[in-house]
Amino acid sequence: MATLPNPLPDPAASGLVLPPGSLVDATLDGPWHEPLLWYADGPAAPRDWPDLRAAGRRLGLLPVLVTGGSRDQWPEDWDLCPDDTSYPGDHDAEEVLAEYWADHVDHADDETGDGPSADGDAPGPGSSWPGLAPVPAREAAEDADTVAAGLAGVIAADADEWLGGARMALVPARRSADIPAAIGWSGPMTHENDVARLCAVLRSWEDRFDARVVVLGFDTMIVSVGRPPATIEEARALAAEHYAFCPDTIDQSPPYDLDAYAEKAVLNQEAWSFWWD
Repeated sequence: MATLPNPLPDPAASGLVLPPGSLVDATLDGPWHEPLLWYADGPAAPRDWPDLRAAGRRLGLLPVLVTGGSRDQWPEDWDLCPDDTSYPGDHDAEEVLAEYWADHVDHADDETGDGPSADGDAPGPGSSWPGLAPVPAREAAEDADTVAAGLAGVIAADADEWLGGARMALVPARRSADIPAAIGWSGPMTHENDVARLCAVLRSWEDRFDARVVVLGFDTMIVSVGRPPATIEEARALAAEHYAFCPDTIDQSPPYDLDAYAEKAVLNQEAWSFWWD
């Protein structure tokens, strides 16, 4: 993996006190030469996120909630592919999104309706890439990590109901956006084989929207948002990025319309959810 070296330390040797858990080195191609992440054996509690963030920060470890989902698939069963993952900093977010847009929207089949709805002001099949959404005019109400901790607490308190459970994990990464690349996450494999390209977009969302990666599952991601779009125009612009980033979010989820998605899932929303089929 072409990334900055940041190996996961031995928790015991480093003095890091953790609950019972496992170090994961399982990948699609066999055991990795070092652990890719640690995750707890038991369910996450609402206070675990801020506590582990504070404890792990000095060692270059960042927290993320991992979920087994409906199929009870935990990280050792995620088909991680670190050897196929490049470095997020080698990619430009707008170039990545424009390429996805060209592949999925410009070549969409009008007759089958593949691609976002062309109703109203939403881009439809054949429309050109609209460019990156602007930074929201609003100021962030809270620190981005505080927002992430709040969302993690809410999810941990109710994870059994809608995520199939959630457990705390620590990943050796320098910024939240790089967490998927640091473990070679293959969740978006149907859309992108090199998750570092998606991480380049996540870095841009960190910078513009105070985003943080809060939850990873086998093929799902939830991101906290400290500075969400506050106007429908800002939300529509960002919805186009979401569509390029994860087309299944709109193509396979009602109401299958980009304008409606912008209003319901982007405007003033402090959490974004993505799922790759």
